[in-house]
Amino acid sequence: MSYEKRSRGYQLFRYYIWFVDRMIHRRVVVLGRENIPQGKPIVFAPNHQNALSDPMAVLLNVSHQPVWLARADIFGKNRIIDAILRFLKIMPVYRMRDGIDSLGRNDETFKKSVQVLENNGALALFPEAMHTFKRQIREHKKAIPRIVFMALEQSGGQLDIQIVPTGIYYSHYWKFNRSLIVNFGKPITVKSYYDEYLNDPQSAMKKLRLALQDASRQLTVNIESTEYYDEFELVRELYGGTHHEGRLSESSNSTDEKLSKEFKGKTSGRMLSDMKLTGRLDKFEREHPDEAADLVKELRGFNNLLHMNKLNNLAINTKPGILCLLARILGLAAGLPVFLYGLIFNALPYFGIDLLVKSKIKDQAFWSSVSYVLTIIVFPLFYILELWAVSPWVHGWWRLFFLISLPFAGKLAYYWYSGLIITCNLVKLYITRKFKRSVWKEINRKKEELFAKLDNLILK
Repeated sequence: MSYEKRSRGYQLFRYYIWFVDRMIHRRVVVLGRENIPQGKPIVFAPNHQNALSDPMAVLLNVSHQPVWLARADIFGKNRIIDAILRFLKIMPVYRMRDGIDSLGRNDETFKKSVQVLENNGALALFPEAMHTFKRQIREHKKAIPRIVFMALEQSGGQLDIQIVPTGIYYSHYWKFNRSLIVNFGKPITVKSYYDEYLNDPQSAMKKLRLALQDASRQLTVNIESTEYYDEFELVRELYGGTHHEGRLSESSNSTDEKLSKEFKGKTSGRMLSDMKLTGRLDKFEREHPDEAADLVKELRGFNNLLHMNKLNNLAINTKPGILCLLARILGLAAGLPVFLYGLIFNALPYFGIDLLVKSKIKDQAFWSSVSYVLTIIVFPLFYILELWAVSPWVHGWWRLFFLISLPFAGKLAYYWYSGLIITCNLVKLYITRKFKRSVWKEINRKKEELFAKLDNLILK
């Protein structure tokens, strides 16, 4: 297979996957698309946190057909799977854990990678060479520098290879209807390191690797702390909205047009705000470890208080009135028929996939990916069977309308169910405020004390 050539079959398949992807996600935001060079060889270098979902986040949001380099142990198990991987433009990379004798087989992969770049194509590989299932950018490996310098050397220094650092952010790693942000950074020109590479290859590769690593850490939320990772993630959930509102207020009073724009997006603005918040928390831990330990202790106590009273930590920043709750309940009642329609025709594949994945896949980092693949295959089969089942009662163009309506009805049913969960949490919060005043007073006091400390921390 000529990986460097565009494939019509690949492109048609990508249209279908794009539709499925948009149904899976609540919102997809692409930032920095203008940073992707045109007419030049490109290497996309995204962070890796969510197995198969990460390459989908890139390839569905660029005009290129990127050739991916993936770990070799997914190859060689089944001829059909190998054929699918080749169709999807995925090539194997062998690692030390695959056996030292297998490393020589990388020469063929690197040779084909160079061919892709020589034809102004696009490569894509994860510079961390591992997925973490955490909002952390790990140390980059040397695969990208090695490949790009090999290609540049082979062309006599003529290829203008551009490495595009890419940040991928998920509001949640495996839940349905999450938000996704793909943030393309400014490209790194490999030729600017070539002279040094000719004199000292190891030094040049290290500098390029570190430059890419630094650029990647500026493109998504990166919690560096290992000791307090979970607690800083909780701060992001509890306090992140308040911090974002403060940033919005700051940007609206600023004469800096860039600052004014960057925080206004509901999804992207929150991510940028969270990046600054978690960066400040990491800095606080490094500079004031004892105070950071005290803050974490207070945070844990507040979170335990919420759990003891069965309150959702995402609902504590709201104060719903009785009219608001009644309006939500009436809205749920009005949407009940749509929910039932979507539930009837989507419940079996949806819950079947969810149950199968959670019971059979032990590593949560793969939940999203396995669900993704099963959704692509299982839902269309169920929809065809359901069309066949109702065909005696549905005729003509109504059959097509019925078939098209099924995925949209399923997503509306999920929105209804999410609205129900939120309303139940708000009702519990309202009951606590009105009928458990001493409990609410304690919660509110601890929240104000915690948020005041966080405000002071951010302003330092």
